[in-house]
Amino acid sequence: MPSDIEIAQAAKMQRIVKVAEKLGIPEEHLEPYGHYKAKVDLAYVDSLKDRPDGKLVLVTAISPTPAGEGKTTTTVGMGDALNHIGKKAIIALREPSLGPVFGMKGGAAGGGHAQVVPMEDINLHFTGDFNAIQLANNLLAAMIDNHIHQGNELGIDVRRVTWKRVLDMNDRALRDITVALGGVSNGYPRQDGFDIVVASEVMAIFCLATSLDDLKERLGNIVVGHTTARKPVTARDLKAHGAMTVLLKDAFKPNLVQTLENNPAFIHGGPFANIAHGCNSVIATKAALKLADYVVLEAGFGADLGAEKFIDIKCRKSGLRPSAAVIVATVRALKHHGGCDAKSLTVENLDALGKGIVNLARHVENVSGVHNLPCVVSINRFNTDTDAEIALIREHMDSLGVRVVLATHWGEGGKGAAELARTVVELCDNPSAVRFVYEDADTLREKITKIAKSIYRAESVTADAKIWAQIQKLQDDGYGHYPVCVAKTQYSFSTNPKLLGAPEGHSLDIREVRLAAGAEFIVMVCGDIMTMPGLPKIPSAEKIDLVDGKVVGLF
Repeated sequence: MPSDIEIAQAAKMQRIVKVAEKLGIPEEHLEPYGHYKAKVDLAYVDSLKDRPDGKLVLVTAISPTPAGEGKTTTTVGMGDALNHIGKKAIIALREPSLGPVFGMKGGAAGGGHAQVVPMEDINLHFTGDFNAIQLANNLLAAMIDNHIHQGNELGIDVRRVTWKRVLDMNDRALRDITVALGGVSNGYPRQDGFDIVVASEVMAIFCLATSLDDLKERLGNIVVGHTTARKPVTARDLKAHGAMTVLLKDAFKPNLVQTLENNPAFIHGGPFANIAHGCNSVIATKAALKLADYVVLEAGFGADLGAEKFIDIKCRKSGLRPSAAVIVATVRALKHHGGCDAKSLTVENLDALGKGIVNLARHVENVSGVHNLPCVVSINRFNTDTDAEIALIREHMDSLGVRVVLATHWGEGGKGAAELARTVVELCDNPSAVRFVYEDADTLREKITKIAKSIYRAESVTADAKIWAQIQKLQDDGYGHYPVCVAKTQYSFSTNPKLLGAPEGHSLDIREVRLAAGAEFIVMVCGDIMTMPGLPKIPSAEKIDLVDGKVVGLF
């Protein structure tokens, strides 16, 4: 059986101009990066604003497992399927980060016959957006230290600089560092650290901004630290936001590529859902909605993270509203949640499956009950799934009033998800008013408590007195109306990655609080989650190589 990359390399791609023609985008509004990918001019995107919107479909999933669920694959497959049944559809994805590509995942462009291409380009550098975000972030970091070195007119307290440098790579050695060693000419030594690019506030701003003017305004609002008098210092105070905008002006244009079936795809921005808000850019999503009848959007990781943040942050801030949701699961992943040994996941085990289905049920209850969003469960089917196992899932979902659809897009492409596409069209024809977990007027403490109790089913929220004091200070300083972005493990509803299934009665412990004034949300870092991941014992980078001019090992 060919690998994902072999399938992608055998694809017959259309020139990006031809793909754009399907959307009615004139060639003069494309900025090609080679033959098969291009950016869409912002002036053209702005010209679309008076067109009616298509319908937005959210793809989310159960809590991820090593067995895999295929959420991106389903997003691509469903986009192809909607086009296959005669609908005009675009998919909207995030750009892969090099950290996971060289770490555990080895690629994030879908799989099998449901991929976006050129797969190697998308996974490796793409159009340089992440590099631009990295440079803008680190320019600000350099200007902070330079300002202090050149006399510190603003009175920045070197002990209270909160802005970190970033790198688009998993590198645990950079989490906590000391900078400016080596003498007076190198500046004032201070403690510092790196986050991965996708955790940067610049990435969040990039994905939430609606225009270049909005981007510049938000960048200027970034709080980088405080003075000795405890007053906030912003990027605007440092006069850094103009140059940062210049570095981002080309990256801010949405990227257009295609699926294996030559259907259009916007891939733009890439915040992680476990440490950021986990959705592609607002500007790409809104452009797609003006160009198609259906837009299929993926939100990262399980619905407790990606879907919640998509609704409570992205939709709240942008005015976007999904018409339906798809919750992706696999039989083997559900058996993993039921305690099945990794070596036995392909063997029928109704007991483990029954125990693991509670994870799927919890996500369904959250999406349909808490968020009031019509949904369907898509089972990404494998040959080892048995009829009895599928019947058990259907029985459980029938009790919740949710349809289960089997999808075989990995092996068959769009036609393998045709039933799923038709089901989604039906759901979109009967939308309901999407509900937020909390209201803007709720306090920050009330917001995190509502997320913890209604989405995670935690019994309590705990934190040191110092953390509660920081949260109250943010409330008192006028940031209480901001949404809350929870950073926690993706593997569990709790902060313990080993607590699988659907745990209840646990405690959500807040370890750190970060103000993202430009992105306009408050990050609450919970449990042991790291904003700079590390590489695994055997990183995917060991398998990636260039052989006879072709990239190999990229899954």
